Amino acid sequence: MRILLVEDDRGIGSAVRDQITAEGHTPDWVETLADARACTETVNYDLILLDLTLPDGAGLGFLRALRERGAVTPVIILTARDRITERIEGLNAGADDYLVKPFDLAELSARIGSVARRYMGNPNPLIRLGDLAIDQAARAIIGANGPINLSQREWIIFETLLQRRGKIVPKAQIEERLYSFDAEVESNTIEVYVSRLRKKLGRDSIETLRGLGYRLGQA
Repeated sequence: MRILLVEDDRGIGSAVRDQITAEGHTPDWVETLADARACTETVNYDLILLDLTLPDGAGLGFLRALRERGAVTPVIILTARDRITERIEGLNAGADDYLVKPFDLAELSARIGSVARRYMGNPNPLIRLGDLAIDQAARAIIGANGPINLSQREWIIFETLLQRRGKIVPKAQIEERLYSFDAEVESNTIEVYVSRLRKKLGRDSIETLRGLGYRLGQA
């Protein structure tokens, strides 16, 4: 997933960024609300991790503004504020989850996965697709002949198509999920990884619709 991390604490920010990168997500980390607003105007994020106390304002105001303009991007609040009234305020402002600092990074990863699955419309981490049994939480795929191992980038592309199965996903949208702002995008990267996925999942697993994008087929 492409994740926006809004956190001004350098220690926490770097730890969270490294954790979600290791989990196979693509993070953009900013330290101010101004930068967060600029990011959300440019990129369609799959999830936002939001601190409540930023140098240039309150995270709740940013969250309320998101919801007022109709944005449905899931938001997990990361904050040291642990009063029940503050948690209620955050959830009522439109947050999907609320995690109090200090928190365990493994718990954060689990909550990210849980919120993402709910937004996909299927909270069950297990999905059956043809001969494939897919465990989204474990990022594991079992085929007719046993486990299928995907690289981190192969999984990101597969997950992007899986979340939109039945629909055409433009190449640019896949690139958006795969690369952060400071990454260099190579022109044929998506084609290479799609070719590798077909070899692992089956020739008809991914359809190419020229000029339009890709669609997950029947594996």
